Amino acid sequence: MSTSVAVILASCLSCLVTTIGIFIIIKFENWGIKNAVYFMSFAAGVLISVSFLHIIPTSFRMTSSAPIYLLVGFMGLYTINRFINILFCNECNRENLSIGVIPMIGIGLHSLIDGIIYSITFNVSIFTGALAAIGMILHEFPEGIVTFVLLERSGFSRKKSAFYAFLAAGISTPLGTVISFPFIEKISFPLLGVLLAISAGALVYVGASHLLPAVEKENRKFSLFFLLVGILVAIFIVTSQK
Repeated sequence: MSTSVAVILASCLSCLVTTIGIFIIIKFENWGIKNAVYFMSFAAGVLISVSFLHIIPTSFRMTSSAPIYLLVGFMGLYTINRFINILFCNECNRENLSIGVIPMIGIGLHSLIDGIIYSITFNVSIFTGALAAIGMILHEFPEGIVTFVLLERSGFSRKKSAFYAFLAAGISTPLGTVISFPFIEKISFPLLGVLLAISAGALVYVGASHLLPAVEKENRKFSLFFLLVGILVAIFIVTSQK
């Protein structure tokens, strides 16, 4: 399988999983809300484990400056999210903006970055891209659900909530891939290592600063179990390829 085909398939699958999450929450709202935390737990385990076990060590082998850019990726994504919240929340007092639209913008930006991460990781190798894609695709399911629920709670109709959730959490990922891929495949090997380190920092941030706090807030009985399952799955995938 060529790199371009793998990247397109991964980003489209990500969009599909998000769409399925939105569809399920519309048709089976109680089930979706009840079990979303378990998908987040599993995705967090996979994302964090894959980053530390494979993506970060790979970036360290590709460039000696990887530690610096790992920090840049983590803090950069944090700063972007903080900037969006502060900028919009300070300029507008509408309740529906803070409840629904602000998270939608943040999720949309994050999903766009996901598409760029696909381009970066798959250009390192199909295996590296696949590892990153596993956790990222899994966390798209609850992401679509969360976006829809927040928009609906903020006063949007179910139809508009579904449409905006699809735009923010779904279609933005393939868009990020399409925009970035033509440029990513032309860069040098050391620079690709830099981008991989930034991507790893972003993945750790998503898992540790978004997914895990959401899981802890829910405080569900089996959430730790699904987190451990995600970690074990990541360990199995990585070690089976060595």
